[in-house]
Amino acid sequence: MKATVLIAIILPLLAMAPQEKNQRDMRVDINSNDPGTYRIQKNQDQWKEQLNPLQFNILRQAGTERPFIGEYHDHNEAGIYFSAATGQPLFYSDTKFDSGCGWPSFFEPITPDAVYYRTDKSFGMIRTEVIDSSSGSHLGHVFDDGPPPTGLRYCMNSAAMIFVPLGGKAPDIVRQYMEKLATEEEKQAVKEKII
Repeated sequence: MKATVLIAIILPLLAMAPQEKNQRDMRVDINSNDPGTYRIQKNQDQWKEQLNPLQFNILRQAGTERPFIGEYHDHNEAGIYFSAATGQPLFYSDTKFDSGCGWPSFFEPITPDAVYYRTDKSFGMIRTEVIDSSSGSHLGHVFDDGPPPTGLRYCMNSAAMIFVPLGGKAPDIVRQYMEKLATEEEKQAVKEKII
């Protein structure tokens, strides 16, 4: 009888105790803020026409390129990374670091509004997905094991981005975005960095 009473007291207390974080829960302390509607909207056929098969798989189907093979995983040139879906500016090269994970890693986006976040529960994990804010295209994920000052690691797919070196000529998709859709904050962030 005493054991039954003791169990009846202990079990509810155990349930109230803080639970150890699930090993597969890799979310960061960033709230999902994906509005579900974007400035650039295209149907699947339009995206397929614009993007190559790898880009389409990553940007529009949330795929992932294999580690250590992407064009920018070991890339150290100074410049700006833009969304391959829209030409939207995403990251300065001086926020890039070698995380050893096999994908390009950055510690913060070029502007706070460059990306949106959403909870990704695929493949038996819970992660924080990163999408470009202009089209909702998948870029990668963010983790909380990055360097100062943010402590974040934006783990991106090379095929989801276009790199423009400092002083370099931007491709049409970037020029069109900057002329027609860029916010004042984005224009200021890119000003005098590319031609």
